[in-house]
Amino acid sequence: MKRNLVFLLLIVCLSAFGSARARGGEGDAPGPFISVVRVAGVINPVQAEFINTELVAANGRGAVAFLIELDTPGGLDTSMREIIQSIFASRIPVIVYVYPPGSRAASAGALITLAADFAAMAPGTNLGAAHPVSISPTRDAQDKTMTTKIVNDAVAYARSLAEKRGRNTEWAERIVRESISTPASEALDLKVIDLIAESESELLAGLEGKRYLRGGKSLTLRSEGAVLQVAEMGWRQKVLNTISNPNVAYLLMMLGVMGIFFEISQPGVVLPGAIGAIALLLALYAFHTLPVNYAGVLLILLAIVLFILEVKVVSYGMLTVGGMVAMTLGSLMLIESSEPYMQISRGVIAAT
Repeated sequence: MKRNLVFLLLIVCLSAFGSARARGGEGDAPGPFISVVRVAGVINPVQAEFINTELVAANGRGAVAFLIELDTPGGLDTSMREIIQSIFASRIPVIVYVYPPGSRAASAGALITLAADFAAMAPGTNLGAAHPVSISPTRDAQDKTMTTKIVNDAVAYARSLAEKRGRNTEWAERIVRESISTPASEALDLKVIDLIAESESELLAGLEGKRYLRGGKSLTLRSEGAVLQVAEMGWRQKVLNTISNPNVAYLLMMLGVMGIFFEISQPGVVLPGAIGAIALLLALYAFHTLPVNYAGVLLILLAIVLFILEVKVVSYGMLTVGGMVAMTLGSLMLIESSEPYMQISRGVIAAT
């Protein structure tokens, strides 16, 4: 075990050293360059950390601009606001490009696009639908009042972003209140974006000479001829981003439950318990990045307790039946969101 731990630490150190060398090599490239990150998926804490880290690095290395190529169905409000705060704090201009064709910047992605110094879209893309859909409809007057407050807060935030960047504030309000989504051509006509570009080279040519504000001063972007340097997630961020998928997080939790159950029912095997503990810890991290309903968590914990009691108490299977019912209800309630990309697949729940 000691040899395995030493070997694991050696791999981690070599990976970090290689990453540092790669990053240093990027900074040594001659001539002007633009740092690029590609976001294809849900806006979550891992994506926010990745974007913010690379944006700070691009500022430190003297990049001409920072380009976010965006394709997202939306994501968490907290992660979105972290990204927007980093965009506003950046000394270099930030470009958000909804790309490639067929992509979308919905919900949180739409507000990130509004916050950029320059916003562009590829043909065949769409932008909008930023209503806070995680709020479930209720009949209680107090809950309706809270819903109205949250919607009004989102509207004010969207309008403030559009106003700061000189974009269409009425459109910004409508994407929150009415959940409208706009194709690239209409977005350009409505003055929501700055240009439509079919490729990265066309984007840079179109942005050449554009003006932006920093510290009250008007500056000029010199983008044409700049080299694009694409930054990718490290292995740690890729792993954390993968397990932040609701289905993966749920399967990790179930694997953890089964591992601990087998360890208790067959003491001394060790391996199932170790794997189960690791899987549960990873699942807990993943749930930290998701809108979790704690009633669902409690039902799943109740199911675990009933399964463990089944090993110790003669119940003729009734504790197991109760555990299965609690596990099923808890799984269905676990993620509190009406967004399809944030929900656990019913097929995964049934198979589990």
